[in-house]
Parts: sequence; structure tokens; C-alpha cells
Amino acid sequence: MGLSLKYLSAMSSSEPKLMLKPQFFYLSHAQNIVIFFPSSFYTFLQLIFAASFLPKPKRCRLVRTMASTPSAGGTKVQKSEEEWRTVLNPEQFRILREKGTEWAGTGQYNKHYDEGVYECAACGTPLYKSTTKFDSGCGWPAFFEGLPGAITETPDADGRRTEITCTACGGHLGHVFKGEGFKTPTDARHCVNSISLNFTPANK
Repeated sequence: MGLSLKYLSAMSSSEPKLMLKPQFFYLSHAQNIVIFFPSSFYTFLQLIFAASFLPKPKRCRLVRTMASTPSAGGTKVQKSEEEWRTVLNPEQFRILREKGTEWAGTGQYNKHYDEGVYECAACGTPLYKSTTKFDSGCGWPAFFEGLPGAITETPDADGRRTEITCTACGGHLGHVFKGEGFKTPTDARHCVNSISLNFTPANK
């Protein structure tokens, strides 16, 4: 709040006491601003002296916070390819990071139907409920839908197939095929590499 003063002596004892004409002085306590129009060099010096006694504004410290990037499948997991090599075995790295494919009928979860949740083998993000798994006869684990937001679909460069990846870490899971006539709620088949998954039983 700005105060136009006839006499600075009306200020508190902690403020400078100078006798100045009102048209020469304007003091803003809110912003510590002095605006003046001195009629003489002596008045100018008086005002400079008075301004030096004004309380200094508090110094503000700017703090930058780094927010994690949210996704419906969890927090984004970002690692360099070298870091992934240290946490994945060679076959996991080949499939999850280099978009490889395991041989049909060889995966440990192809004929696996226990109750529980399938998670990304790279970052541990839950991807599929066991209740969405079905036997498609394709030789790979098949699911008719993923958990909300957990799976990202991206058309291949040739436009022939649609890749599915873990939304959280970008790990390659396999491909999704739609409209094949399966008697499932979505008529979609997520064809997933077993090696891209880990399984947690419902009783744990």
C-alpha cells in the first residue's frame, strides 16, 4: 500500500526522519519503491540516504521440482539401454528392448491359467489380469485386453501389425490383432511373449 507523506517524521521510529516536501517524495511500503522528483542536488542526496534505511525485501528462493511422468500404468521408468542390460538377461533384452520374438509354443505362460496378475518383466508394472487370458491356439499367451492405460499400441512401420508395449517402460510385449472372430468381450488378441512377463499369483 503506497503512502503519500507530508513529513517523514510521521513515520515509525525505525524509519528515516527527514523533512521533505510532499511533491518530492513517494514511499511504497509494499514494494520498497521510492519515486522522487528532486528540486535540488541536496534533496536528491537526502532521498538516496533515506532509501538506504528502507527494509530490504525478503529474498525468495526458487525451487525447481522434478515431477515424475504419470501414466495410467504407473510411473514412467526411464533407463538407458546399457542400464537395461544390467537388469535384464540376454534373452529378455533381445525381446523387451530389441523387439525380438520367442519361438511359438515355448513360453512358460502359453498354457498357464492360474489366477493372478501378469506384470512387465522389465519394470514390474501390472499389465494383464488372468481373467482376460484365453487359449487362442497361436502358441503365445493371449489376452483380450490389458489393464487400463498399461498397454501402448503403436502401428508397425509397414502398417501390417500393431505393436504393444508396456506404457511405463516401453518394453516390447508383442502384437495385438483385432476382428479375428474370437468369442471374447473385445474380439482382440494380445499376442504376448512369455519372456516379457512375470506372474504374481492371486494368493500372494
